[in-house]
Amino acid sequence: MPDGILLVVSGPSGVGKSSVIDAVLERTGATFSVSATTRSPRPGEVDGEDYWFVDQQAFSDLVASGGMLEWAEYGGYRYGTPRAPVVETLTDGTHVILDIENDGAHQVKHAYPAATLVFLMPPSRAELEHRLRSRGDTADRDIERRLAVADEQILDAHEFYDELVVNDDLESAISQVVSILGEPATPDGTSRAFPRPEDAATTRSNTE
Repeated sequence: MPDGILLVVSGPSGVGKSSVIDAVLERTGATFSVSATTRSPRPGEVDGEDYWFVDQQAFSDLVASGGMLEWAEYGGYRYGTPRAPVVETLTDGTHVILDIENDGAHQVKHAYPAATLVFLMPPSRAELEHRLRSRGDTADRDIERRLAVADEQILDAHEFYDELVVNDDLESAISQVVSILGEPATPDGTSRAFPRPEDAATTRSNTE
């Protein structure tokens, strides 16, 4: 069985990443990568579903051993994508999808060159601004900041990403991303459970 595809999906705030990714997961049987974080769980969050909640030392050990495909710090907490469970899932023939920002995508491509980077583009800057404002929960200052960040992300995407998909029509965008993955990687087209980082590392060492 061929390895699954590691698909990294990025895009500016308001472009509709969650809607596209959720539909792609449902249609292809791909698995969504679970990130690790050093912050405590919030009410309702489940370990292994929302995040892997680890302490600072465990996170540092993963970084030091090359066990993170990418990581960053936000608000005093660290977040990252453990390498071992991703590689194990890909080796089993299942596609894995990551939803990360441009900086993290650069790290993933360096650590795993076979990854396919997809950037979701807005139809226009004006349309992106319209979508952000239509939410009704974002201050003007924050909208301007997000648009400035989007400008930088889009410039980077044109230079670095493998595929640019314009989310003008949601169904069309979903179909384009599905076509990048091709046929479902799992025999029955259903998502597989994503292994814990330590479980994946143990499995890999036992088979080497």
